[in-house]
Amino acid sequence: MQRETREKLGLLLGLVAVICFSLTLPATSIAVEYFGTTIVGLGRTVVAAILVAVVLIVRKEKLPTAGQFKSLLIVAVGAVLGFPLLTSWAMESLPVSHGAVELALLPLATAGFAMFRAGEIPSLKFWISSIIGSLAVIMYALHLGFGQLQFADLALLAAVIILGLSYAEGGKLAKELGSWQVIAWAIMIGAPFFIIPVGLNLTNEMLHAPLQAWVSFIYLAVVSQFLAYVAWYSGMAMGGIARVSQIQYLQPFLMILFATVFLDESITFFTLVIAVIVVFSVILGKNAHVSKNGAVSEKN
Repeated sequence: MQRETREKLGLLLGLVAVICFSLTLPATSIAVEYFGTTIVGLGRTVVAAILVAVVLIVRKEKLPTAGQFKSLLIVAVGAVLGFPLLTSWAMESLPVSHGAVELALLPLATAGFAMFRAGEIPSLKFWISSIIGSLAVIMYALHLGFGQLQFADLALLAAVIILGLSYAEGGKLAKELGSWQVIAWAIMIGAPFFIIPVGLNLTNEMLHAPLQAWVSFIYLAVVSQFLAYVAWYSGMAMGGIARVSQIQYLQPFLMILFATVFLDESITFFTLVIAVIVVFSVILGKNAHVSKNGAVSEKN
């Protein structure tokens, strides 16, 4: 495959992944109403594990080493346990557009953890960008919470931090284990521990949930938890990490759009303004200069 064609395919896969991730909060908001936090937050991993196991067996993937297993635990705690559970809980009480604005900080959190994991020292520009983005999100949350932060807001912010660490650790590990294999093995590590709590929360009433609830849950399990990651990591491998990762800036706006289309949420001008401010601060922060061993470089 020619380089130009490979890069274009990488960008396309990256766009597909971002669109898939953008549907995660709307799907969660629909599913959690009928299945509850535990089933939606943890049950999706149990279902995804079936698909992942088949893929790993067919491809005859080697087991991770002991050293890789430690990093996979961090990925599993963030991407497989923490983020799905925290966002499921938050979506029980918050509108999707609200969550989209707060989750817009994710690329910045990921960049920050990646710097620290690489032994780099963030510049003043990075910290200023982080403060601007964070203050915008907090101001937005206070505005919608009538002057006080809700516990659901804190859950979303915690989700951003824990997934940012997970992404950074996964990105580092992907260089030696493989791109999509990181999330695949993380799912296999977490799923066995989720079977009992998921089983205890199953009820007969769930069988009578509407079709849209089942479609949303299956989407979360098959697409959000696994296939979207395959497209995302494959896209970055083919099109370049720096170039493809820029597409992620579209995610909060796509989430807001999908919330309007599928959930009939009314989107205010204030929400769009705050989203623009947060995304702009993330762009500045991700491209800020960092220093390492006395040298100064710029992230592209």
